[in-house]
Amino acid sequence: MPEANLTNLLNIIAATGALGTAAMGLVDAFKVFWGGPSNFGYGFIKAAVKRFAPDTADGPVAFRQKDVLRTLRANWLNGDSAADQKAKARAMIHLRLTQGDAAALAKLVGVDAEVLQSAATKATKGEKVSPEEVSVLGQFDAVLSAVLDEAYERADQKYRNAAKLLAVIVATALALFAGWLIQDQPAAGSPPAPPYLGSARFWVCLIAGLISAPIAPVAKDLTTALQNAVAAARAVKV
Repeated sequence: MPEANLTNLLNIIAATGALGTAAMGLVDAFKVFWGGPSNFGYGFIKAAVKRFAPDTADGPVAFRQKDVLRTLRANWLNGDSAADQKAKARAMIHLRLTQGDAAALAKLVGVDAEVLQSAATKATKGEKVSPEEVSVLGQFDAVLSAVLDEAYERADQKYRNAAKLLAVIVATALALFAGWLIQDQPAAGSPPAPPYLGSARFWVCLIAGLISAPIAPVAKDLTTALQNAVAAARAVKV
């Protein structure tokens, strides 16, 4: 009897973990529809970059704000590493800086616009910059890096939380549907079966769906740990 109980428990954990894994796979597959869940979090990146790539009438034309945002959104939806995405964002903002956005950006970070423009121009041409210009560029980069770090961290957190929530919803829907499919049908002449909604099977399926996504990453470790715990208990049993 104890052996059967342990086997059943391990099977339940494995099946629940498999359901969570399948649900996460389905959520990930939704990316083919205009980016799907990957769109979650991008708003933080968009808001941060807009501050450093203003869409001004006298701003750069060759690399406009919408071009910068379109490129960064493509990188975000494609799942490029955060370090690469932030490096590209900094590079594009620096490119705009050399094209005439120095006045707006200098006001944003609190430095002298003429010095910032001069430093950016000299850096592009490979000319020697003065200590004052080095200091201004350093201050600009420090502020830009801090803003981008915060934006990408918050974006990643929102994406992961949203993906997990969607996985829980999908897993719960699948579990409830499966429970409805396998509900017992009464024999001929027997009283009708109680409604599925609110039945014991319904609540079991609901709980399994809700915990499947959180359990999925650790299901294998959990079953192994449980088996080891039972083995240890048997070893010390008196």
